[in-house]
Amino acid sequence: MELFAGDPACVFCGIVSGRVPASRVYEDELVLSFMDIHPAAPGDLLVIPKKHAAGLEDIDEALMAHLFRVVHLLARALRRSGLPCEGVNVFLADGEAADQTVFHLHVHLFPRTADDRFRLEVRWQERSRAALDHDAALIRTRLNRSKDRRETP
Repeated sequence: MELFAGDPACVFCGIVSGRVPASRVYEDELVLSFMDIHPAAPGDLLVIPKKHAAGLEDIDEALMAHLFRVVHLLARALRRSGLPCEGVNVFLADGEAADQTVFHLHVHLFPRTADDRFRLEVRWQERSRAALDHDAALIRTRLNRSKDRRETP
């Protein structure tokens, strides 16, 4: 696993290398999944790229696609595992403002039940169509530049 030596200060890189123990669920040459040591519920698991990447912009499209194929596979397995799981939330925090606490890209799979009391507190906003169209145009402009130049957004 020398290819994935990663960041020696990163706990997830420590799990990839085997220096830090973890209850592994799935592993292939690119990604690793393991049980969350501080779960919201039994079955709460994480999926990470083996290569150290702090956030979304630090991995390429092919690795992102593979990561989410594995997320899909594991969500199905979680629902069929026999653990309490009537639904699954898939969650990815990208950056400190998004409450990312471990700066190695990771996706949470939270098993859900109707009475689990798991909630994300959000202040939903209603915005005008003009404001939504303006925001969409800003994002679309940057998306087109990224696709045309194959640059990092």
